[in-house]
Amino acid sequence: MNKTYLIISILSCLMISATQQEKFPEAEITNGLIHAHFYLPDSRAGYYQATRFDWSGVISSLEYDGHSFYGQWFEKYSPTTHDAVMGPVEEFAPVGYKEATSGGSFLKIGVGILSKPNESAYNSFNLYPIANPGKWKIKKKADQIQFLHELDDPEYSYEYSKTLKLTKGKPELVLTHTLKNTGKKTIETTVYDHNFLVIDNQLTGPGYVVNLPVNVKGTGRGFGEIARIQDNKLIFLRELNQGESVYCSGLQGLNNDAPGYNMSVENRKTGAGVRIRCDQPMLKLVFWASLKTVCPEPYIQIRVEPGKAFNWKISYEYYIRKD
Repeated sequence: MNKTYLIISILSCLMISATQQEKFPEAEITNGLIHAHFYLPDSRAGYYQATRFDWSGVISSLEYDGHSFYGQWFEKYSPTTHDAVMGPVEEFAPVGYKEATSGGSFLKIGVGILSKPNESAYNSFNLYPIANPGKWKIKKKADQIQFLHELDDPEYSYEYSKTLKLTKGKPELVLTHTLKNTGKKTIETTVYDHNFLVIDNQLTGPGYVVNLPVNVKGTGRGFGEIARIQDNKLIFLRELNQGESVYCSGLQGLNNDAPGYNMSVENRKTGAGVRIRCDQPMLKLVFWASLKTVCPEPYIQIRVEPGKAFNWKISYEYYIRKD
């Protein structure tokens, strides 16, 4: 190991150690099979304070049968870094952005009302000023945690409930959502789950297999060189190097008329995997992977008129292959 690499490694370890020693609002739940650790929404002391992802449901660790499924995949941490986040976190598309003038406002569900700067297009990687953060309420039981985000604003108002519950007697986590429109305008958006799977701290490579709902096609960064789709599986041809990523903006050939979706991600080196199901049709499926995380990103469509509510459910069944 040369001197430069040693210094970089030491600094990286010190940075991660310092991050882990900080105290953030947190909670744990268990059903006796799964143990999950959460960071809680908090505009002053929360682990995640950026404006890209919904602040609820950030899972720093989830363990089952001696295996782990989430963790820190990124090197640099700041509470306002757009993707310094872990677990099956969700991002909603902005609402009212195109209609808003410079200095006006728009909505990001799970974050609040944001101020629009003088820019040509929305960029989810940017940090936007939060004009109205709404109010978070959290209810916790031994095996579940409920996040309620209440937003009251002149144009867009809502009650957004997200409950993460561990199924009794099963290695399963269920995310139940309700978005109730209490404002004057229709809320029309999309939402996807980024997933950020880090299975047993294994680096992304040939050990990972993504089982897709149907036989699809994918093109984009790294396809053909690092990853490819074979039948209905996405496989990796080699391990990724530092700074490399695989990305497809939308896999082709999905059945968008299906009533829901069903896929799985498995690390065949350790035998640990997770099946992901949703009760809503999949609008599209983006895929992204980097050195330490594998991320199928399924999108669904949401439209809620004033006074109405929209419900959806995502389940994660964790398993260990014994063969």
